[in-house]
Order: sequence, then structure tokens, then C-alpha cells
Amino acid sequence: MSDEGPAKWERALIEKMVYSAVDEQRKARRWGIFFKLFFVVYLLILLGVAVAPKLDVISTEAHTALVDLNGLISADSPANADDVVGALQKAFKADGVKGVILRINSPGGSPVQSEYIYAEIKRLRKKYPDVPLYAVVSELCASGGYYVAAAADKIYAQKASMVGSIGVLMNGFGVTEIMKTVGVERRLYTAGKSKGFLDPFTPVKEDDVVHIKKMLEDIHQLFIDRVREGRGKRLKENDELFTGLIWTGEQAKALGLIDEFASPGYVAREIIGEEDIINYTSKGTLIDQFADKLGTHAGASVLDFMSMKLQ
Repeated sequence: MSDEGPAKWERALIEKMVYSAVDEQRKARRWGIFFKLFFVVYLLILLGVAVAPKLDVISTEAHTALVDLNGLISADSPANADDVVGALQKAFKADGVKGVILRINSPGGSPVQSEYIYAEIKRLRKKYPDVPLYAVVSELCASGGYYVAAAADKIYAQKASMVGSIGVLMNGFGVTEIMKTVGVERRLYTAGKSKGFLDPFTPVKEDDVVHIKKMLEDIHQLFIDRVREGRGKRLKENDELFTGLIWTGEQAKALGLIDEFASPGYVAREIIGEEDIINYTSKGTLIDQFADKLGTHAGASVLDFMSMKLQ
């Protein structure tokens, strides 16, 4: 056999092996592209589901509408006025709704947000006179939470619930003495003599304290007026009712701050007369709900520096 024969055979075998390897690489590349595209599409679908808001519940059957107000009432919390008001509006205008329950578990929060919700409840009750709204307290209905509850036709709670805290506060701190100790000098430049009156690094001025107290008193009086407007003659007023004290459910009933002891289920079944309950609470997106699981509620409960809260 000549050398030319084996050389051709070996060359053909090598070429076949090379072509086979190239073909396998092409197939692997095509599958790689397919799986990458599939993974991208899968992520896009998940992202779309995550950012999409929870679909609204629609029912034409007779039912009781439920809206939750949980946690601190502030613009950047789940219990913000826009979401609560939006849920209440959907609940009131829903076909088949026989009554609305506002389930409250809140330590209070912003007086502005609380007033917004209070005023909207009054407007909705006037617009839908045949749809009553009842506030039902779970554990806590204090300060701004009670501000909102006062707009309800009736307020229900548990005997061990905490109710009241009709007052206002503005908190902060001062570190001027520490600055003197460590030798730090504060340099603050303002236009307007009182522009820096909340600065914790500057000594408090008596005129500023007078101004702050007047502002808090005005807001406190608005809070008191709303409670009196909402509760009317049911209130058993005394010298401590509007001091910021908090009361148990039993004490609150004796003071006229609540009407009776009841759960949401009882109110739906026995008071409204429709035990089927549909929750209209704004749930946000799945991402929002996941963030809540990671501690959004806990973070929102921390009082902001120099913030004003109904307390």
C-alpha cells in the first residue's frame, strides 16, 4: 500500500471529526441561544407580574366591603391616604355593597393624612347615604387612627383594644451641650431669623417654642373638633379625654369613644346583614408586598426626626 492511500484515509477521518465537532458546536450554540432567550422571556414575564398591581375585586352580588388601615398613617407607608381613600371609593361605589367596614390597627401618624381620610369618609357617606361605614378596631386605634375612626357611623372594638390618644406631638433632640464638650462649632446661615428654628445643633429660642406650641394647639383643636363632630352626644367628656391618654376598649366604651364590642365578622353578619366579605384594600404590586415582608412596616414605625405626629 502506498503512503498516499493512508494519508488520504487519515485526512478524511480528520476532516470528518472536525466537521462533526463544528456541527456539535453549532448545535450547542443554538441551544444556548434558545435557553438564554427563554430565560430572558421568563424574567420579563415575572417582572411584568411583579410590577402589575393586584387586580380589583369585582362583584355584583350582595356583600360587605372591607378596607384595612394598618400601621403608621403617612404618605410613604402602606396606610397612606391616597391608597386608603382609593380603596374606600371603590368599596362605596361597588355594585352589591351593603355596608363598608374600615378595620383599623394603627398607632396614628400624619394629621394631614388623617384629615384627608376623615373628610373623604364624610363625603362618601353623604354621596352614598344608604351605605353605612363602621370602624372596627383590632388591637390599636390611637391618635391619627382614632381621628379617622371618628368619621364612622359607629366604632366597634375589643375589650382589650387600645383606643384614644387624642393629642399631637412634635419631637426632636438637641446636642448643643455635647458640641461644647467635644469642641464642635455649628455654622448655620439662613435668610429669615426663624428659618433654622428646628435645627438640633442650635440652642432653642423661647419665641420658637411659643410658635411651635401654638401650631400644635391649633392641630390638637382640629382633632378635638373632628372627634366631637363624629361622636356627638355619645362622648362622655371629662378633663382627661383630650389629653393624649390611651384607653382600653372597656374604658373607651364608658367614655363614648366606641359604641360596642364586635369583630368585623360580627358587624358584617349581624349589623350590615351580609356575612360575605370582599376586601377592597389596596395591595400594591407583588414587589411592594415583598418589600413589606422585608420590614417596610417596621421601618415606617420609626418616628422621623423632628416629625409631627398625632399622639
